[in-house]
Amino acid sequence: MTYIQRSLERKFLKMNEAFKALMVVGARQIGKTSMLKQLAKEQDRTYVTMDDERTRDLAQSDPVLFFQMYQPPILIDEVQKAPQLFERIKIMCDETNEKGLFWLTGSQSKKLLKEAGDSLAGRLCVLHMYSMSFKELSGIHPVEELEFSLEALKKRSRLFPKNNIQDIFSSIWRGGMPDVQVLDEEEMRAYWNSYIDTYLMRDAVEDNGITDVTGFRKFLRGCAAFSGQLLNYNDLAAAAGISNVTAKDWVKVLQNMGILYLLEPYYTNELKRLIKKPKLYFCDTGLCAYLTSWTSRDALMHGASAGHFFENYVVSEFIRGNAYDKNPYTLSFYRDTNQKEIDLVLERDNVLHPVEIKMSSNPDRKSVKAFSLLNKGERILGQGAVVCMSEEPFPLTQEVNLVPANIL
Repeated sequence: MTYIQRSLERKFLKMNEAFKALMVVGARQIGKTSMLKQLAKEQDRTYVTMDDERTRDLAQSDPVLFFQMYQPPILIDEVQKAPQLFERIKIMCDETNEKGLFWLTGSQSKKLLKEAGDSLAGRLCVLHMYSMSFKELSGIHPVEELEFSLEALKKRSRLFPKNNIQDIFSSIWRGGMPDVQVLDEEEMRAYWNSYIDTYLMRDAVEDNGITDVTGFRKFLRGCAAFSGQLLNYNDLAAAAGISNVTAKDWVKVLQNMGILYLLEPYYTNELKRLIKKPKLYFCDTGLCAYLTSWTSRDALMHGASAGHFFENYVVSEFIRGNAYDKNPYTLSFYRDTNQKEIDLVLERDNVLHPVEIKMSSNPDRKSVKAFSLLNKGERILGQGAVVCMSEEPFPLTQEVNLVPANIL
């Protein structure tokens, strides 16, 4: 498969000039190693993987000898399998001022981040990677970050083809895993089945000590069924036949594995009647579609869950952009006890940008009535947006613009 340029490349190379060690973490099979191999092509950089048993044994038993044999600059793949290397990396970092000596990849886990953070504090930059976004799959990499003024949106939209519901739902149903992009429907089902068995279930058992494999598989499907909704441990526990305590633990496991994302509710001291539960989303909509048994793009696009999947897609695109941009927003959502809701609240420099998500080509002004609820307290209410299926950016009100979903 031809390599597809990743949006994280810019940030990675920037951080490579400032840090001696960099680690890219994320879910399995999202392209971490492929990206770093691509960036290392023109460098004399050693590559070694901890998937190789003999190499892993050496790294675990004798880190000093390991680095005599495999000298920096080096790319170490699946470093979570040999955490014994971190102390030696720390010593080697302290012996030089050279930047970018160590490139590390690891499947996302709480244990890995803690071990690396404890050993390499101040020396290591950790970057989070996700499966491919719509713009990555389209080969489009805007220089300017996403802004919500009409002028900025129109300039950005010129880089993209016209917004099209079939293209969007192809991306939603297929997801962003690199290996999935060339597969047909039957091959995709086999891929996702193997992905769950080979990676998710194995990591759940080996890295997180989960013994109820059948219950965990049911739980995974339950999470997919409730994607885009407020996190309700009672419902998830009932779906898998487990206790609430176990449901809470397993949500954290899937978060740490890079499978789930919990969007926290917006909070301010001035607004007292806000709910406190986060909303649950899948980082990759293709996995979510497989787990909920949608067998084709058209079935999903015309199905009862289309709106939920469209929302999950938009939120996941914002999550990706936030991980890769120079100036990320703080992401949250708004819901109060009167059931007034704003799908996304983006905050940066004390300015709030409310975002509504509508699977419609022509949303009306009623959809943004709740935006005014943010007009309280010290924060400034900035330009808002309705991410939708309009073909081009268009002003809905003086303060709110329609944003085509494909230009995120």
